[in-house]
Amino acid sequence: MSKSLNILKEVFGYPAFRGQQAEVIAHLANGGDSLVLMPTGGGKSLCYQIPALLRDGVAVIVSPLIALMQNQVAALHEVGVRAALLNSSLSQQEAVEVEQNMLAGKYDLLYVAPERLLTSRFLHLLTRVPVALFAIDEAHCVSQWGHDFRPEYSQLSILHERFPQVPRIALTATADTVTRAEIIERLGLAEAKLFVSSFDRPNIRYQIVDKTNSKSQLLAFILAEHAGDAGIVYCLSRKKVEETTAWLVARGISAVAYHAGMNTQIRSLHQERFLREDGIVMVATIAFGMGIDKPDVRFVAHLNLPKSIEGYYQETGRAGRDGEVANAWMAYGLGDVIQLRRMIEESDASEHFKRVAATKLEAMLALCETTTCRRIRMLGYFGENVSTTACGNCDICLNPPQVWDATQAVQKALSCVYRTGQQFGAGHLIDVLRGNETERVKEWRHDRVSTFGIGQELPVRAWRAVFRQIMALGLLTTDSGGFGSLCLTEASRAVLKGQQTIYLRQQSVQKKVSNRQSNDELVTFNPAEQDLWERLRAWRANTAKEHGVPAYVIFHDTTLRELVRLCPQSQDELRQVTGVGARKLERYGDNLIEILRI
Repeated sequence: MSKSLNILKEVFGYPAFRGQQAEVIAHLANGGDSLVLMPTGGGKSLCYQIPALLRDGVAVIVSPLIALMQNQVAALHEVGVRAALLNSSLSQQEAVEVEQNMLAGKYDLLYVAPERLLTSRFLHLLTRVPVALFAIDEAHCVSQWGHDFRPEYSQLSILHERFPQVPRIALTATADTVTRAEIIERLGLAEAKLFVSSFDRPNIRYQIVDKTNSKSQLLAFILAEHAGDAGIVYCLSRKKVEETTAWLVARGISAVAYHAGMNTQIRSLHQERFLREDGIVMVATIAFGMGIDKPDVRFVAHLNLPKSIEGYYQETGRAGRDGEVANAWMAYGLGDVIQLRRMIEESDASEHFKRVAATKLEAMLALCETTTCRRIRMLGYFGENVSTTACGNCDICLNPPQVWDATQAVQKALSCVYRTGQQFGAGHLIDVLRGNETERVKEWRHDRVSTFGIGQELPVRAWRAVFRQIMALGLLTTDSGGFGSLCLTEASRAVLKGQQTIYLRQQSVQKKVSNRQSNDELVTFNPAEQDLWERLRAWRANTAKEHGVPAYVIFHDTTLRELVRLCPQSQDELRQVTGVGARKLERYGDNLIEILRI
């Protein structure tokens, strides 16, 4: 471990390991297989990068995305580690050159796309070099039930079959118990040691609001909480991505779009802007994000309900990777529930797959509708035993909802569904309940059913909340014909018969839940310190531009803040700053001291 600590300090510039890093590194360096579950921003990369430098040969890192490889390799080059990548972004001549360099022993780490690794050519090349280890990053991609399923990942067991003496490490930030079992089975890791860190990201504040006008709600949230901050906004469809981006830009927000249907060059340009510029808001489908390790994303917002807690956790985990305060914000409404349930029913998947997808959606709905701490519920989903003490950093803890006996209202809603023939959506049903004589109500003669006008005591917004919550409770479902009609379930029978009491969340005006105070506490500079902070950021931006890398690859904000706080005046003092390793001290030490001495 003394060698590991020396590499940690001299190469990467960190004084000590975090959590289970030291145990994982020792196990892998000694030749053992492992499965590592560690939250986003928890330092997974070091778990294989340091053993790669301790063991003889080249470490082969299987990575699913080009952007992930490029960022990792750029960061390793900055600290003086010999690394390269091999994927479709290279020309044939460049790829051959990388392969020749690997055979000549010129790399400590080689990042490879799974498609390239599985070719006969590359597997044969690996037999000609000493291999230090195999690292399978984003290992949840092996799960066919996961949100990032990659078919090639299911074939990676070939590494163990072809190279049984080479240790393997599989890593992920997202895996419930079912996904863990699938990773172990498909990758042949039955004998591997399991390292499970806490899934908790205490720096992230979770907030879910009732959707009224999602774009206006999003803008209000950004302006109040994150003006000028980098953030990600997730939308379900490509059309909504483009509409939301244009809407934000028209209102002065520096926003760019990203989805799979865009021109590849424009999409790459937008990603580069997000990574390299400060304060860019990326509006995207879930096609964007995996492998993006930008540390200073201050918020992740969802304008549509994610399909699963795994997806939600993975996506929100892209905020606050630097450990500083961040927000996970979502606007969620009845339409989201209907749309996702319809998508499951209409898919061509097997009945078993549909059942699994429905179960995952139900867990996501339960998280949205919970009246207790969101963090406790989410961690419990991943099988993590947590205390019953509320986290104090989610909207439920900060603004506890009131519950009300909604049994009578629910009975009215369910009866209305039945009396109108289980053929209509929530909008029409609410018109009937409230006694609105619309053209459609008259056309279907629903002004003559017994439930017409029996729900005038509740406003439209409250009725929509009732329908949304009873769908989450499984008392209603959508029809199988794809029209979004609401239908009774077997569970609704007991409620209609008066055999079950139903409590729902009381709708209330959402109180402002702000992270601004926490951010201000973290970055409280006097005028001289603020000036130094700005000069360090300007130097970092220029240096990053010269090197063609994102600014955080040069130094994280946390390192710059420590430079402002400590104001080191010599090379020896600089060496004590977190994030300043030997290579960066050699490359940037004189520049930093010159700035800090002014």
